[in-house]
Amino acid sequence: MQSQLTIVLLHARDFMLPCLNKKLTGLDCPGCGMQRSIHLLAQGDFAGAFHMYPAIYPIMVLLLFLVTNLFLKLKHAHQIKFVLMLVTAGTIIISYVLKMNNLFN
Repeated sequence: MQSQLTIVLLHARDFMLPCLNKKLTGLDCPGCGMQRSIHLLAQGDFAGAFHMYPAIYPIMVLLLFLVTNLFLKLKHAHQIKFVLMLVTAGTIIISYVLKMNNLFN
């Protein structure tokens, strides 16, 4: 069973969607690296996943909260969701700005 899972993960790179922005302009978009980061997470490379796409963990926390909120109604769910969305968006924006800064400097 383990070897079958490994084989599927090794071939997952062959099915990743290309970034249209990168194809047209040659520049990464704010979401570039997310698929590769998920692939690294599936392989157990947590540090590599963060290095590839730093917003992967805030996105995972937000998704986990949203799914949990479907079943458990929390009193301050709207505020928690708003804060998690701000943290996620902020992480995406900051990591993208830093990536572009490193590219052009």
